Amino acid sequence: MPGTIGPDEVRRVADAALGIGGADGVEVLFMHSWGGLTRFASSAIHQSTWSEDTDIRVRVVKDGRIGVASANGFTPEESRAAAESAREIAGVAAPDPLFPGLAPPAPIEATDRLDEAIASASPEQRAETVADVVGRCAGLEAAGAYETSAMEMAVANSEGQFAWAPWTLASLSAVAKSQGGGTGFAETFATTLGDVDASGVGERAARKARSSDEPRDLDPGAYTVVLEPAAVSTLVGFMAFIGFGGRALLEGRSCLSGKNGQRVAAPTVSIYDDATSPLTIGSPFDFEGVPRRRVELIRDGIFLDGVYDLRTAKQTGKEPTGHALPAPNPEGPFPLNLFMEPGDATLEEMIAATERGVLVTRFHYSNIVHEVESTITGMTRDGTFAIEDGEIAHPVKNLRFTQSILEALTNTTMIGRETELASEFFFSSSRVPALRIEGFHFTGRSDH
Repeated sequence: MPGTIGPDEVRRVADAALGIGGADGVEVLFMHSWGGLTRFASSAIHQSTWSEDTDIRVRVVKDGRIGVASANGFTPEESRAAAESAREIAGVAAPDPLFPGLAPPAPIEATDRLDEAIASASPEQRAETVADVVGRCAGLEAAGAYETSAMEMAVANSEGQFAWAPWTLASLSAVAKSQGGGTGFAETFATTLGDVDASGVGERAARKARSSDEPRDLDPGAYTVVLEPAAVSTLVGFMAFIGFGGRALLEGRSCLSGKNGQRVAAPTVSIYDDATSPLTIGSPFDFEGVPRRRVELIRDGIFLDGVYDLRTAKQTGKEPTGHALPAPNPEGPFPLNLFMEPGDATLEEMIAATERGVLVTRFHYSNIVHEVESTITGMTRDGTFAIEDGEIAHPVKNLRFTQSILEALTNTTMIGRETELASEFFFSSSRVPALRIEGFHFTGRSDH
């Protein structure tokens, strides 16, 4: 099994790129990832893979022009060759008058997020975990995936900035299916192997599947919903891409453009981004080498501000918040470590407070309908239930929703006391509670 290459070797290889002549500035972004993935279906493992990847991305500034080149090798020679290619590209690129410069030297908060047990997890260990999940789904068909991943990232530039950090993530998901057609879903994300609760994942998925047999039709309409954290993570995750980015805010494309200081959600709703928290994953610096910091996005329902990279900070006269994506990046910055602050309710209390509504386990196939209105659409999946008189009444067939996220946050009446971590990809995560929302719009239904 591989381990981290480490900051000393990264510096040595990056120096070969930083030392090329004929450039006004050079930046080296280094990413090294490795890990294994075990997939299972029909209650049996059908795929076990392992991969390792090393990527160097070099950005060269020359006479106000920018060039970017990359390589998968990790030697001083390959690093220098990538820098020379980037310099050549910069020589023929159009001038970039808005280029803000490279990140200046700045201290990076040290984080210890490398779990050796995840970084060195074997196929046998993953198979044992899958066996535990499948065992909890006795009498059902179980499918899902278990992935153990490690990453180290570094940024070095000719201004003197150097930042390096490693981290790990384990993710386990399961879908159980009953003979009566019911399906149930559960997942967990953990930064240490010991926190992967295989038994809990299997039991939750099985329980949902068994209780989802013979779902009934439910007419589309506006309902009170109780969204479990997996469903809430979809709403919050889309807000990262259509609401909080500095470029979208600047260009008026965000659903929050021009709303600084205005109420955009219920007074109980607070959302922030904080890559430095031990409750999330990722790096304490962004892809430009700028330190990440906690950013209050929505506080007590009031929109405060978004996140900024060096370019959008220069354009708006604000300070960069450490949210740049890898160059070249036409999309601008995004928050990658979102948190919604918990409330004081249990899931059972939310259900008990609902006279007529819908309990949603998760959404899928979600997509944007209208960015400025924060409207998205998608389907419920793997555990959708009617609530009647404060109790789970019966399973219902899956429903299509078309809903403004900001409207949903404004109509939030209860917030769960427990939060769960969700991650769509290795650089992004959100930690969210369950929510009870009034007037959630279901616009269609499926036949299953």
